[in-house]
Amino acid sequence: MVKPAFTLIELIFAIVLIAISVLSLPMLNQVIAKNNDHGILQEAIFAAATELNEATTAFWDENSLDNSTSYARVIDTGSCDNNTSSSRFRLMPGHITQPLHRRCVDDNTTTISNASTNAAVDALDDKEHAERDIFINASVSAQGYKDTYKSILSVTPNANFGGANNQNIKKIEVTIKKNDGTIISKLITYSANIGEVDYYKKAY
Repeated sequence: MVKPAFTLIELIFAIVLIAISVLSLPMLNQVIAKNNDHGILQEAIFAAATELNEATTAFWDENSLDNSTSYARVIDTGSCDNNTSSSRFRLMPGHITQPLHRRCVDDNTTTISNASTNAAVDALDDKEHAERDIFINASVSAQGYKDTYKSILSVTPNANFGGANNQNIKKIEVTIKKNDGTIISKLITYSANIGEVDYYKKAY
């Protein structure tokens, strides 16, 4: 009576397959870890882009808030029409002569403030912020982040735009760094002194 069993060839073939599987595990782990690192880096760039957008959507500074409304207005840097008898009173070149559109502030304030207690305005101050972690509670462990990415937000007033310095333009830059100081990327945009339009209010 013949008993069922593995042949020598089958046994060797099984050993070879197991060896290949075991040897490929470290390489597979490296690929997974690398993909995770790239994903975390992409998240850091997205977080920095969000920070940049928050800065650009803030009002120009605290002086741009009109006393009569809660809307952000254009600061008069010399181009607003202050002639009360003019049809373009409180408008600057490029503004539309229609209600609910952008306007200059009521007064002739031209000072761009650097001091504010509002965090949104603070992001547009003429200063460089200290490095801060992009991720909250990022721990350097097997379960956490291997790199604690940091961002630095800086704002340059009177930025060079179109080949000349423009007092109505601010350059906003966010630099993304690894924990060891290596610069990963820089995101740059510009914020203009254009105020905002009023929301149309319908009466019922």
